Amino acid sequence: MRLGRAAFNLASALAVTGLVALGIWQVERRTWKLDLIARVEARVSAAPTPAPGPAAWPSVTEASDAYRHVRVSGRFRHESTTLVQAVTALGGGFWVLTPLVSEGFTVLVNRGFVPSDRRDPAGWRRPEGEVVVTGLLRLTEPGGAFLRSNAPPENRWYSRDVAVIASARGLSDVAPYFIDADAGPEGGLPVGGLTVVAFHNNHLVYALTWFTLAAMMLGAAIYVNGERRR
Repeated sequence: MRLGRAAFNLASALAVTGLVALGIWQVERRTWKLDLIARVEARVSAAPTPAPGPAAWPSVTEASDAYRHVRVSGRFRHESTTLVQAVTALGGGFWVLTPLVSEGFTVLVNRGFVPSDRRDPAGWRRPEGEVVVTGLLRLTEPGGAFLRSNAPPENRWYSRDVAVIASARGLSDVAPYFIDADAGPEGGLPVGGLTVVAFHNNHLVYALTWFTLAAMMLGAAIYVNGERRR
């Protein structure tokens, strides 16, 4: 009897400890997420800085560079544009990714969104000559979308996979990121400035769930031990 009670108490103590540890972990994750959100919001609203050149590419990371507001100058290669399927606040359609040849490197620029029924480039804005692009730095999206892989031979694209798009278009010295262009003049295509910057932050709910379960387990253990003493 005593052995069974000891085993029950040990199991209860381990369960409560584990649940409390999970709750603390979620609190720490929430702190990290809030810091990440603050840093990204600061990058998005900051004045644009020069886009990283080849020397800086090895140090470009999601943690330090994603959603940085950058600028770059160069000439668009419109003949090498790639359409990537997209769903936006404006509906379904395509992102328009066009290479911009800058000094010493090329970068893919997401010029914006076009609806499915407006995919003919004849109706789009087509900047010629030297241009300056500002926008948000985004890291490559390898592979494709959920349950859909990019198919370069068929020219079907479901994600903005920089390396594969560059290879398919015969581009060289391409930055390992792309740029989501800022909004352009109203009324034209493509429509820029549609980047969604959002992070799920349910860690407080998860933490409260784990702490509640720990309290319930502790209460149950106290109740069972009290009943056994009667």
